[in-house]
Amino acid sequence: MDRLSTLLTHFGVSAGTFHSGHFCGAAAFDGEQATGHLHLLQAGELTLRLADDREVRLDQPTLIFFPRPYRHRLFAHEASGTQVVCASLAFDGGSGNALAAALPDYLVLGLDSVPTLAGTLDWLFNEAFGGTCGREAMMDRLFELLVIQLLRHILSNREQSPGMMAGLADPRLARPMSLMHDAPAKAWTVAELSAAANMSRASFAEHFRLVVGQTPVDYLVSWRISLAQKRLREGKSIALIADEVGYESPSALARAFRRKTGVSPREWVQEGKRAR
Repeated sequence: MDRLSTLLTHFGVSAGTFHSGHFCGAAAFDGEQATGHLHLLQAGELTLRLADDREVRLDQPTLIFFPRPYRHRLFAHEASGTQVVCASLAFDGGSGNALAAALPDYLVLGLDSVPTLAGTLDWLFNEAFGGTCGREAMMDRLFELLVIQLLRHILSNREQSPGMMAGLADPRLARPMSLMHDAPAKAWTVAELSAAANMSRASFAEHFRLVVGQTPVDYLVSWRISLAQKRLREGKSIALIADEVGYESPSALARAFRRKTGVSPREWVQEGKRAR
């Protein structure tokens, strides 16, 4: 069962390259943008200042990944010979969607530490520093591919904070979580999910709570509401959404939505419009 494809079907990522080449001076990102960012240090030296004002000095090829809006700054001196490639990242459903929200605030990875990215990085750098026609469109697609490979890398790491990605990285929880992702409208029971995990009901429920940070029932509700939010952003009616995510009526969805978010679907949509 593919742990990642269903997530990306619902919450795919779009990249927009905005810098490639020599970099000196400073670039500030205030965290108020609606997008995340991915910066690639290809050569030279770069200083990254994080939201807590901690500075990270980089002098080796490095990937810096911000899946959600996050305040940070980049600095480089003219003499450093710094070459960077940067893109903005927008996940379908907004930066608060289930996938983006499950990721860490940021990742700073030496390129040598993630050999599975090597082929894509070589291709991306060749496009970035070459003069081939269509290079920006190609770079955007390569950045999107890079994000998928990064998600694979995160799933291969078992040392994660409780949440969706930790659950999908767990060999016993990956299948029941994928079942919920694939069929959110189904009235899944703990007995069915524990059978998929090949665990007893009690052991499954406790293990799920420890790894994911929610009970299986609460997680299913959270997943449904996240899908409902994406559909609301797309302009779908709550009646259609309710049937799609497993509620017998719009009012039942509205009650679950308010319990999870503190507002009604209509209020949530209006808040989103005001924030744009």
